[in-house]
Amino acid sequence: MFIRTMSALIGAPIFLALIYFGGSYIIFLVTLLTLLALREFLQIGEQMGIRSWRKFSTIFAVIWLIGLFNDGGDWMLPALLLWLLIGFGRLALTYPKTSLNEANYNILSVVYTVILLSHLYLLRELPRGIEWTFLTIFLVWATDTGAYLIGRQFGRHRLAPHVSPKKTVEGSVGGLLFSIGIALGFWRFVGGAHWMTYIILGLVIGTSAQIGDLFESALKRSAGVKDSGSLIPGHGGILDRFDSLIFAIPLVYYGIILLS
Repeated sequence: MFIRTMSALIGAPIFLALIYFGGSYIIFLVTLLTLLALREFLQIGEQMGIRSWRKFSTIFAVIWLIGLFNDGGDWMLPALLLWLLIGFGRLALTYPKTSLNEANYNILSVVYTVILLSHLYLLRELPRGIEWTFLTIFLVWATDTGAYLIGRQFGRHRLAPHVSPKKTVEGSVGGLLFSIGIALGFWRFVGGAHWMTYIILGLVIGTSAQIGDLFESALKRSAGVKDSGSLIPGHGGILDRFDSLIFAIPLVYYGIILLS
């Protein structure tokens, strides 16, 4: 517990500071997180006996990030379609050496870790992006905290027993309520949008954060591993620490775009 607490006390301020300063700092952060997350995801696949396209995926990830940092996100959909074409093209050309399971997993590796997580940069670059980014992070943390506290005190009904036996329906509801509560507090003291916008964000982030956490747990259980890595003392790997953010960040980004 001491190591876990110290890692959080050191890592969280650094993480928030890099986001706050933006510019080259957020570029460094997003590059580091996405490439390390990709590495961990591929390693988990290897634990399941899936051959990884390590060099192939890393090269595409680097190209994606270079394009993202230079031209923004206008080309992201065509690039995503290109990645799908390349991945399934490799399956078509090398089958049966390449299986459908292998192709699906390696295609997902880039989508999940690089494409989704790199939206952190896009969210930070929006007008008032620093506020939206901090709000997203704080609501994810509020969801995790609320789910833990309420689940520990009142949890009776298991939410996903085969994935995460300790998580409960009561804890899940508590996480949502904490997320909405912090969102309304943000609206009250910071403002900038209609109060209903903050309630919607609280619901969306509270839900997506829990799905992200459960998805990563299911992934690890499929591979029979406890943690995605050992980079962060007491916390595991990058995916263990950022799994709840991976789905939340793109949803917040596109939600703000649509509501603007």
